[in-house]
Amino acid sequence: MTERREPLMNRRDFIKTVGCGAAALVMPGCSSVSSLSAGRNKQPNIILIMADDIGYECLGCYGSKSYKTPVLDELARTGMRFEHCYSQPLCTPSRVKIMTGRSNARNYVKFGVFDFKEKTSAHVMKSAGYDTYIVGKWQLMGRGIAGPYAAGFDEYCLWHMEDAYSPKGSRYRDPKIIQNGRLLENLEGKYGPDVFCNHILELIDRHESKESRPFFIYFPMALTHGPFEPTPDSQGWGRKLSNKKYYGDMVAYMDKIIGRIVRKLDELGLRENTLLLFTGDNGTPRGITSEMKDGSFIDGGKGLTTDAGTHVALIANWKGTTPVGKVCTDLVDFSDVLPTLAEVGGGSLPENVTIDGRSFLPQLLGRRGNPRDWIFCWYRRDPGTTLYRFAREKRWKLYGQGDYNRVGNLYDVAADTLEENPNPGDPEAAAARKRLQAVLDSMM
Repeated sequence: MTERREPLMNRRDFIKTVGCGAAALVMPGCSSVSSLSAGRNKQPNIILIMADDIGYECLGCYGSKSYKTPVLDELARTGMRFEHCYSQPLCTPSRVKIMTGRSNARNYVKFGVFDFKEKTSAHVMKSAGYDTYIVGKWQLMGRGIAGPYAAGFDEYCLWHMEDAYSPKGSRYRDPKIIQNGRLLENLEGKYGPDVFCNHILELIDRHESKESRPFFIYFPMALTHGPFEPTPDSQGWGRKLSNKKYYGDMVAYMDKIIGRIVRKLDELGLRENTLLLFTGDNGTPRGITSEMKDGSFIDGGKGLTTDAGTHVALIANWKGTTPVGKVCTDLVDFSDVLPTLAEVGGGSLPENVTIDGRSFLPQLLGRRGNPRDWIFCWYRRDPGTTLYRFAREKRWKLYGQGDYNRVGNLYDVAADTLEENPNPGDPEAAAARKRLQAVLDSMM
C-alpha cells in the first residue's frame, strides 16, 4: 500500500495548505426555519446513516425472513418506522438528492459527480452551530480531496475519493481510505467498515462533554454494496472470495456496526439528545432474492424505477422524543431529509434556491405534520442515457415525458408492484391520472 506520512489535517489546516478559497464554503443569505431546539437547553446531535444497496425488504422490521437485523429492528420497535420512503434508483442520484434537498432535475450532473455550487445538509447544520462530519463512501468527484470540505464538512474519513495518490482500491479488506487529506496507513488485514465505525466512535467520544457543540455525522456506509465478500464474522474471512451468498453476512455486519454506534451513545448518556436516522440509497442489487415472513419473495431491483429499485427503509429513533413503536404511512422523499435536519437543529435553508423537500419533524414528534401528497422522480444516470420522469402517490404512479417506453403509463403500484400491467383507465384511475399529470406538468 502507498503510504503518506503527513500529519492528519482538519478542515482549517487543509484550506491553509492547499489554498482552497474560503468563499467557496460560505453559506449564502439564509431564511430562518422554525426550530425544535428553540427553548431547549441543547441542540440534539444527529446521525444520518445511509446503507448502500439495500431495499426495505432486507430488514426484519419490514417483514424480511432472509436476514438478521436485530439492532435496526429494535430501533424501529422503540422508535419510528416509515412505510413509504423512496430514494432514487441508483446511488449517486440518491446521494445528490439527500444531501441537497433538491430534485435531480435541478442539480444532477452525471454518475459519480457532484455540483459543488450546491449547498448541502452539512452547510445547513454548520449554520446552526454544528460540527459536521462525513464518514464512509464518498463517490462524489470534483474538488479532489478538498471535496468534502467544499460540501460543508469539517472533517472526513472516506473511501472512493478522487485523488492521484489513492486509487479507488478496496472498501472492505485492506481498504484504501483517506482521512482529512491523508491516505491512512497500516490497514492491511483491516476491514473498511470497521475503520469507519471506529472513527465515528472516536468522534462521538470527542463530543462527550456537555459543553461541546452538537454534532452532525453523515454515515454513507460501504455495506452492503458488492463485491459480496466475507465479513470478519464469515467463514472464509481472509480469503479472496466473492459470491452473493455473502450478502446476508454483509447485511448482518451492517446491523452490527450500527449496534456499536448505538451502544456508544448509550454508554455516554447521549441517546436522549441524539436523533438517529437510517435509510438505504436504493433498492437491493439485482440477482439477490429475499424471502419475506409472509412467504413471498422479492427480487432486488437496483437501477430500476419500480419499487424494487426505489422503496427503502426509513427508521428514526430519538429516545424520549420519537413515539415508541409508531409506524408512519406518510410519503417520504429523499429531498425531505435536508429540511427535516434543518428544523431539528434550528438551521437555515439557502435563499434563492428551490428546496423540493418538506420536513417530517412533526411526524417524529407524533404529530400529523404536513405530509406530502405525491413524490416526483427525475432519473438519468448520465447525459445521453435513458431519462425517466414519474410522479406517484402511495397507490398510483404515472410516467411522463422521457425517452423510454413507459411514457403515459399509469400503474396501480399497490396491486402491480413490478409495473407489468398499465391501468386501462377506470374512473378511479382516470382521477389519479389527472392529479399526477398536474404534478408532472408543474415539474417541467
